Amino acid sequence: MHHYKAPAWLPGGNLQTIWAAKAARRHLGPPPSFTRERWTTPDGDFVDVDHLQRPSGAAPAAPATRHLVLFHGLEGSSASQYAQAFATVARQRGWAYSVPHFRGCSGELNLAPRAYHSGDFEEVGWMLQRLRAGSSAPLLAVGISLGGNALLRWAQEAGDSAAATASAVAAVSSPIDLAAAGHAIDRGFNWLVYARMFLSTMKPRALAKWQQHPGLFDRDKLARARTLYEFDDVFTAPLHGFANTPDYWARASAKPQLARIRIPALVLNARNDPFVPGASLPGPAQVGRHVTLWQPAHGGHVGFPHGRPPGRVLRMPQAVATWLAGH
Repeated sequence: MHHYKAPAWLPGGNLQTIWAAKAARRHLGPPPSFTRERWTTPDGDFVDVDHLQRPSGAAPAAPATRHLVLFHGLEGSSASQYAQAFATVARQRGWAYSVPHFRGCSGELNLAPRAYHSGDFEEVGWMLQRLRAGSSAPLLAVGISLGGNALLRWAQEAGDSAAATASAVAAVSSPIDLAAAGHAIDRGFNWLVYARMFLSTMKPRALAKWQQHPGLFDRDKLARARTLYEFDDVFTAPLHGFANTPDYWARASAKPQLARIRIPALVLNARNDPFVPGASLPGPAQVGRHVTLWQPAHGGHVGFPHGRPPGRVLRMPQAVATWLAGH
């Protein structure tokens, strides 16, 4: 995958990002189907976890040889194109597959006066430990975009103890330098297309949280927020223990602490990702011996489409799954 090249009919990071999300085929055979399990969190809230079901009428399966866990990106879910694509790859390999939803992302507003964020490593660790306790197969974890940064932060904080929970981790298109990514998405075409898209769901959900917990934040200021920086400053940062957006972006970023990771970790970023600037990506000297960097020139943000129109998005999940299985 580190040598990935986009099809000639789909040039540029924006097209590779948008086409993969909206038009490319994301599964082979029937669409993945899930069973949902609701977990009560240590603080009395809940999260929903979707587990892949075998197709109807399929022969009884042998015990799974791996358990793949996917942490979704900003405003993502098990319905996101990348979650469906990884489900297809897990199904092909006979692996168990689970998608834990960050709080509020499974279609129902969560209860506590908090949401989720890019550095939510304690939540990631709790989810992984619970899945590890319920699985006899080795646990492999992949995080997409925001979920990948949070997963890397967990591996950093867990240190040597991470190996007792997960065999290997991978982060795909993750904004490991949150300040660089945050400023990039809030400008020009990126703001017009991506930032506004995210805010169109984040702001209503935050306002519903205010109705649930009146006075939790400055409602009028949030209603006026036009950028992710402004949204994080009034909502994400203060609700999760950060002083402001710069403090959140600095403390939650995985890039400065990649050398602390003590289990095999793959960090995959396309250098033409529209809002994870290639210039902000780390080099081998910055990551330590447990981290593998794949930085292809093409791919966009969680794109990596391949084949003839309408294309597919299975090559990246296949490559990442193969890497994880080898570690």
